[in-house]
Amino acid sequence: MVEESAAPPPSAELIVHSPDQMRELGRKLAKLLRAGDLVMLTGELGAGKTTLTRGLGEGLGVRGAVTSPTFVIARVHPSLGDGPPLVHVDAYRLSGGLDEMEDLDLDVSLPESVVVVEWGEGRMEELTDDRLHVLIHRAVGDTTDEVRHVTLTGIGTRWAQTDLGALAA
Repeated sequence: MVEESAAPPPSAELIVHSPDQMRELGRKLAKLLRAGDLVMLTGELGAGKTTLTRGLGEGLGVRGAVTSPTFVIARVHPSLGDGPPLVHVDAYRLSGGLDEMEDLDLDVSLPESVVVVEWGEGRMEELTDDRLHVLIHRAVGDTTDEVRHVTLTGIGTRWAQTDLGALAA
């Protein structure tokens, strides 16, 4: 008997040429998101994680300017309409993983919010089996080059049937 292998997780690879295009990618991605979604952003300093999140906030129609939450760890942006709020977390300064994040009550916020975590890889996977990983890569040391390579990978049943390639259009 031959076992069928599980389908690979849905993914997409995109090239982004400017901060404006990164924000536009965030606006497009927001159309795919719903309450309960966890988006984990990974990339070097200055790669565009917060810029992408700004676009997500615009696309979700949330209140407040989306800025880096590095010093406050997390910011909540309530919806201006009937969509979910955006919880923007920066886990860069946290070393204890999910245990250290308990005070943020992300497990409570997740069902009714879109939670975006910068630097969450290796720290937040325990929150949910369903998440979207976004890896943003730029040439390290070349600060004049605005080109970014973005890889989106959907993990879990929530993303199994999602066409992430549509974001390239």
